[in-house]
Amino acid sequence: MQKIFLIAEIGINHNGSLSTAKKLIDLAKYTGFDAVKFQKRTPEVTTPKSKAGIIRDTPWGKITYLNYKKKLEFGRKEFDAINKYCKKKNIPWFASPWDIESNNFLKKYKLKYNKVASPVLTNIKLIEEIAKQRKYTFISTGMSSMKNIAKAVKIFKKNKCKFSLMHCVSTYPCLEKDINLKMINTLRKKFNVDIGYSGHEKSVSPSLMAACFGAKSIERHITLDRTMWGTDQAASLEGNGMKNLVELIRKFELCLGDGVKKFLIDEKKKLQENKYW
Repeated sequence: MQKIFLIAEIGINHNGSLSTAKKLIDLAKYTGFDAVKFQKRTPEVTTPKSKAGIIRDTPWGKITYLNYKKKLEFGRKEFDAINKYCKKKNIPWFASPWDIESNNFLKKYKLKYNKVASPVLTNIKLIEEIAKQRKYTFISTGMSSMKNIAKAVKIFKKNKCKFSLMHCVSTYPCLEKDINLKMINTLRKKFNVDIGYSGHEKSVSPSLMAACFGAKSIERHITLDRTMWGTDQAASLEGNGMKNLVELIRKFELCLGDGVKKFLIDEKKKLQENKYW
């Protein structure tokens, strides 16, 4: 069986702090995740005009929503440090670009993987640029219809870019009644590609269930503390949850086996001990 690829989504849970980002990388490595993922935006491009000027209470005081987004954003200096730190810790990193400028920025790091975030699945120009790179891409399918997903699949197949679709429900945190894990089978049947799961629920169990449904990759937001400032913190796993998830999935893989009937030596011995005919 192919090992399930476990992605620790740091996203913007670092709250603009490189020190916090490094602690999250350490936590992902320690708990056994296979990769860490960030997000990259150009705030002036990706911040809706209707929200940009709204004043918000933030850890940096009362500032506009646009300036708040700028405070969260890492630039060259921070990502250079992340790139170096992940190499030192021997854990791959990648990021989801939210605009073409951010996509071009990330190209310079020669990352192994790409990610299409749910909110940009319908940004055709952006996903065409991502597909042209022909790097293995994880495509989240939240905030979209089957028609939207089909268009993205067509673009990636046209560009001969390998990918997997990630079943995702983009509510934060996601209620268990809305998770709809049967979509894993629906997407697999419809598109005949590997399917993963990107979860935003508070608990561990739905991600383990996704593995049982055949998810080839699982992505979960991670945090140092779910009470920290930020929109994604409450839908993230802390250290204990991360450790439990990795241990349960690896145990599931071990128990799953290969489906080939085996007559174990210990079974043969036990049969002889109990044979009475």
